[in-house]
Amino acid sequence: MSDSLDDDSSHIVTAFVRNRGEVVLLRRSDAVGTYHGQWGAVSGFAEGDPDEQVRTEIHEETGLADDAISLVRSGRPVRFEDGDLGREWVVHPYLFDVDTREIDLSEEHDALEWAHPTVIATVGAGDADDAADGGPVHDAWADRETVPELWTAYERVAPTVRSIAADDEHGAAVLSIRALEVLRDRAGLLVAERAELGVDPEGEREELAALAERLLEARPSMAVLRNRVNRTMAVAAETSGSADDAIAVDFAGAPAVLEAAIAGIDRAVTADDGAAAHAADGLEGRVVTLSRSDTVLDCLRLGDPARVFVAESRPGGEGVDVAETLANDLECPITVHTDAAVAHVLEREAIDRVVVGADTILPDGSVVNKTGTHAMAVAAARDGVPVTVVAATDKISTREEVNLESGSREAVYDGETPIDVLNPTFDVTPADCVSEVVTERGAIPNEEIEAVAGELRALEDWRES
Repeated sequence: MSDSLDDDSSHIVTAFVRNRGEVVLLRRSDAVGTYHGQWGAVSGFAEGDPDEQVRTEIHEETGLADDAISLVRSGRPVRFEDGDLGREWVVHPYLFDVDTREIDLSEEHDALEWAHPTVIATVGAGDADDAADGGPVHDAWADRETVPELWTAYERVAPTVRSIAADDEHGAAVLSIRALEVLRDRAGLLVAERAELGVDPEGEREELAALAERLLEARPSMAVLRNRVNRTMAVAAETSGSADDAIAVDFAGAPAVLEAAIAGIDRAVTADDGAAAHAADGLEGRVVTLSRSDTVLDCLRLGDPARVFVAESRPGGEGVDVAETLANDLECPITVHTDAAVAHVLEREAIDRVVVGADTILPDGSVVNKTGTHAMAVAAARDGVPVTVVAATDKISTREEVNLESGSREAVYDGETPIDVLNPTFDVTPADCVSEVVTERGAIPNEEIEAVAGELRALEDWRES
């Protein structure tokens, strides 16, 4: 942290704990020394190293064990003075992801709610009519109060276009939700600013459309990100209503995008869950996979595999982390192996099924996924092993062309000899090597994928309006 703990300020850690696009907000009880009855994130005095103290606070205030939380990022400290208390605070913000919503409150709080972070920006807007621009999700927060500078602290750790572009750890489905969170957060702030700056739907639309375009450019190979951003903007445009209606004018712009983004996040989470559930139905025996797909992880947790083999997935090596996760979550044996051993594993280990995710499914049924998927599918076809691709329908691309991303040269070779290096991040698996594509709608026959692509293509019309 850049702010020293040796000054006279009061340093505290504040952790935003996120699950399925929402964060847990806690109401401070009479047992704490300041800000009684106000809502905040997990917080406490920074005693020693803030990076260590924040984990202690999360465990003490929520009951979440250290292995149940995953640090996303820390942010620049927020420094401010509370004149009423005669105290200067330095807030060290953090963002953590969790897979559960089971929270055990300590005596420091007397209530909790999971909510979209944008309620922080719009909280205290006055009566419900004033807050209604933020939609029904935000109405309940109109008369509440948060601890000072809570939104500023959240902004320091919130997802951004840059963080999405640079993320090489998470799959396309997760990054698509992060993209919707970026749209949601900006729309929520614009809604909050209406009280001071007035209503300017056209200006808000232009700003949010430009942001949406930047998100589309951040990960051009990820169809799911493109489709979900396009749906949010298309729904917002459709529900804004006629400019002749005063109510519609007020709702147009930021409020419409805010509501559509929140609905899009909820829809995305449900779709990914549905795809995993359909694919898990009847999943048993010995399974092989590679790279990281949260949808595939959920599928394996819901299914009944007898053993799971995971390719290490170089150069990122995320398959090793997946193997460790599965070893903690499943009762069956887990084996991690080199990427080069994929054909050997398929031939010698009596594999019953290959299960992989997808970054993109092309209209002809071919699949864009982490490099190594093509080789795994070809080897599986040679040995008569069925290949299941698990993905939401939003991963079906509206385009025939493929924009394959590449990793850094140094990830493969950092020596000084003048040799060329190839480090493709994705490859394309032919449709005839894929046995089934399982989505939230169930298994989609190859001949019907183009029709779904047509549905998604219609969502792009917002860019012409």
